[in-house]
Amino acid sequence: MMITIITAVYNRASTIGEALDSVARQTYADVEHIVIDGQSNDGTLEEIARHQHPAMRVISEPDEGIYDALNKGMRFARGDIIGLVHSDDYLSHDQVLTKVAAAFADPAIDAVYGDLDYVSADNSSRIVRQWRSGEYHPRRLRRGWMPPHPALFIRRRVFEVHGGYDANYRIAADFEAILRWFGRGGIRAAYIPEVLVKMRVGGVSNQSLSRILQKSREDYRALRSNQVGGLVTLALKNLSKIPQFLGLQRR
Repeated sequence: MMITIITAVYNRASTIGEALDSVARQTYADVEHIVIDGQSNDGTLEEIARHQHPAMRVISEPDEGIYDALNKGMRFARGDIIGLVHSDDYLSHDQVLTKVAAAFADPAIDAVYGDLDYVSADNSSRIVRQWRSGEYHPRRLRRGWMPPHPALFIRRRVFEVHGGYDANYRIAADFEAILRWFGRGGIRAAYIPEVLVKMRVGGVSNQSLSRILQKSREDYRALRSNQVGGLVTLALKNLSKIPQFLGLQRR
């Protein structure tokens, strides 16, 4: 069972090396790594070249943003399972993909996900937020639940049947896709109760008040278009983040 990891990157020379190394050191053997670069100009391509290995494929060309890049990566992917390692993220240990593959040994499982630690942008050893997912049940979607997108692995057949990321969403296409896959798609998911990915804080959705408002508008549109909920679900989704900062497990 081949696992394809997709990394979309643009001007992240300072962090891309750690992301690439975290994939390269995985003990699981059947892995391909597709790196989609949006024609970086800050030394990112040179850093990628320093970490190049035979299982890595690099495509560098203009794109329309991260979701366009991820969809492009999926078109190139040959794996049965697809996961993402963003340029500011890294897999938490070298057994992550081995554990993911073991969970996918059940052919009825469409998705596997785990937990996520947010770490300081300047010091990746300092955890600033903990996302503990818990087991999935369809009714949790209406309570604002979602798995951490960076710690989510999906069978190729899910993309083929239910589609990839809707690039009309500039910030919340990952949330919309999860609602579509888990909600309308009714996919079956397995939970690995441990941290699979570490993510540096400072993502695009939280860079300014205008971005936060845009994210909320897009989240609401995603909820309504997938008939999962509305304002109450959106409020619960945002409130559910509070325990992550307190070190409490999400319920």
